[in-house]
Order: sequence, then C-alpha cells, then structure tokens
Amino acid sequence: MTITTQHARGEAPPLASLSSPEADLLERYRGVRGLTRWLVEPLRPEDCVVQSMPDASPVKWHLAHTTWFFEEFVLALERPDEPAHDEAFRYLFNSYYNAVGERHPRPLRGMITRPTVDEVLDYRLAVDQRMEHLLASGGLSDEGAARVEIGLQHEQQHQELMLTDLKHLLACNPLRPVYREAEEAQRVDDNPPWFDEDRRVFDGGVVEIGFAGDGFCFDNELGRHRQFVEAYALDTRLVTSGRFREFMEDGGYTTASLWLADGWDRVRQEDWRAPLYWRQVEGEWREFTLSGERPVDLDAPVTHVSYYEADAFARWAGRRLPTEVEWEHAAESLENDGGQFVEDGCWHPLPEEEGPTPSLLGRVWQWTRSAYGAYPGFQEAEGALGEYNGKFMCNTIVLRGGSCATSRSHIRTSYRNFFAPHSRWQFSGIRLVGNA
Repeated sequence: MTITTQHARGEAPPLASLSSPEADLLERYRGVRGLTRWLVEPLRPEDCVVQSMPDASPVKWHLAHTTWFFEEFVLALERPDEPAHDEAFRYLFNSYYNAVGERHPRPLRGMITRPTVDEVLDYRLAVDQRMEHLLASGGLSDEGAARVEIGLQHEQQHQELMLTDLKHLLACNPLRPVYREAEEAQRVDDNPPWFDEDRRVFDGGVVEIGFAGDGFCFDNELGRHRQFVEAYALDTRLVTSGRFREFMEDGGYTTASLWLADGWDRVRQEDWRAPLYWRQVEGEWREFTLSGERPVDLDAPVTHVSYYEADAFARWAGRRLPTEVEWEHAAESLENDGGQFVEDGCWHPLPEEEGPTPSLLGRVWQWTRSAYGAYPGFQEAEGALGEYNGKFMCNTIVLRGGSCATSRSHIRTSYRNFFAPHSRWQFSGIRLVGNA
C-alpha cells in the first residue's frame, strides 16, 4: 500500500486521547483520520478496489466517501470560494444524499476503477491539509464545528464498515488471506459453567431510554422518553459459539418450527447450515477471521448471525431476544467497563472474562427484537444531513452494544444500530432475556 504511517509495525495507534471527547477538534480529526490510515496500512491496491457483494463497498470507496463528506459538508460551508478537488467526485462518492445530487449506484461501486487508489489517497491528503488549516485557524463557525463532529462520527462508522466489508471480500478468496495477525485465544471449556447462571433480574415499571447528558449523539437517539417494561432477566454473558453449535447439532437449521417464516425461507433458499464464515473441514468446524481461518473458538461469542438465526436460537434455548428498551435499561445500570473494541487490535471477538459482570458494550453487536423506528419527538434535521438516519426507519431491526470493530470512543448505551434481518456480514451476535 502507498499510505505512509508511523505505525508500520502493526501496533494500534495511541488514539485514546486523540479521539476522546475531551480532545479539541483538530486533535480528534487527526486521531480519527489517522486510525483510518492505520487500518488500511496492510492492504494492497488490489484489496481496495473489489466489491464482493452489493451490500459492501470497496475500501477505496470508503476512503474517498469519508473524505467527500468533509469536503461537501464542511469545506463547502466554511470555504465556499475554494474549488472542489474534482467535480466528478461529487457524483462518484456520494452515498445516499439526494439533496446533494445524483450518485453512482451502490451495487456498482466496484466498477469505479478510476480514480486509482493512489489518486484517492492524494484526495484524502489534499482535503486533510485544507481541513487542518481550517481547524487550526480558529475561525470555524458553530455550524461548521457541528458538521466536523458528525463527519468524525461518520468516519468511525465507515472504519467499522471497511473491516466488515474487507472480511467478506477476503473470505471469498480461496487462499484465506490474513488481514492482520492476532493472538490466539485460549479455549477453556466448551460450556462455561456460568452460561445459564449469570443472569440479572430487573424490576418492571416505567423506565427512561434515549440519549441524555452532554456530548455528541445521533438524531435517532433523541429524545429521551419513558416506556413501561415488565420485569425481565437478562443474560449478562453473550451466547457462545459452543452453545450455538449445540443448536446446530440439535437440528436448529432443519426445524421449521423454530424459525420466523421469512427466516425459514432464507434458510432454504441460501442453504444456511451455520453462521457466516463457518465451514466444516474433515469434521472440524473452522471459522474465517480477519487473522485467517482457524478452529471455531467455542468459548468466544458467536458472531455473524442474522436476526433470523438469533431469534431461532432464542426459541430453541427457551428464551427470547431483548427489546431495545430492556437492553438500554439494563446497560445503563451496569458498569460497562472493559469490552473489546477496534483499538485493541484483536480482529475477532474474544471469550468473555470470568468474574464480575462483563460490559454490555463491545465484542459483538447484539440483535434486539425491536423494529427500527422513531422515538417520540424525533425531528429530522433540515437539508442533506437530515437524510442520515430517518429515511432508513423501515424494514430493519435494532442492534445494540458495538463490536470488536467499533471504536471505543464511538459507542454508548443509547447508540442505535440497524440492519435488515437477514444481514450476517456484520459482527452481530446474541444476548438473551427471559421473564423474571
């Protein structure tokens, strides 16, 4: 790759302070953009140009789109007399902002062989220089500062998408290439004794959810509101691959009564037999990770399962998936220390530690049973940035918690992710609840 980075040896960059809310915008800008450079440092140009499926985008496109965001929404506002780097980029690297103009179809992003990877990197460098000059000048408007913050949060989302999209691409390669090496987790027990015991009961009643306090949040986390919940018992541990293998061996993928109708159709149409990236080799289940293929770690949280698979497993286990109200209510009452995030450089969810209640944040996104919709009082912003979340509030399911590909400074207990129920290529896993 032609990216120059001070982190060429592969250790995670020191971003704890640079990307923290306490750092100023210039520091945070350098930190977030620097993490993107570090994430793509091991790649070759050929890794960056291929699109493995319509839901994924080439790494090159992610690099250009996140740069386009700052040029389109910040520099155009604050420096309107400066010419665009390349007018064609406004079309090529727009994602879904209708108010900005036409854009290249998403399923065809892999056809954009020009500009080259080097030209996209030059684009990033040019915009970074303009942005750093702007941020260092002290003349940023309040609206401009708000847009920079959204741009940084937006880039952190795309950092995660780069990893999940890249993983899908590399998994399509019969050579099973390694993105980055990671330490092998130690397997201790196929069925940890705390799996069915480590639950916490929460009293029912009227609870509040939604973002509260200072700092950044997305509009879909507003406004904070009250909802009633019955008492419930939440598993403080994630479902492990070992438990999910039991579901498989007990006919989980062949028992229609466990599945929602749409899910059962997917099982038959796409011949689902295991989580995405699992395959059997001489009787052993192996799993493709960003660190290459290896035996399935039975103690690690199961990941890359769809909502349909999560729901079917919950029925098999005699439990259910939490609502997002239950999940957030529980998360707000816990310490949520620890967890596992992209800065840890593990590239795959590790087993949860024994002992005190672990964090509900990190390792894998957790499917809820809640449809993604607007909170009471939800208000879309005016203009193109108002298209960020509201237009997707249909036919998707909420996930909570973040994953090993999420930045630690990006996630919070009120954060709402959303995907179609059949989606499997994200680091999505399972946490169960039951009635108290």
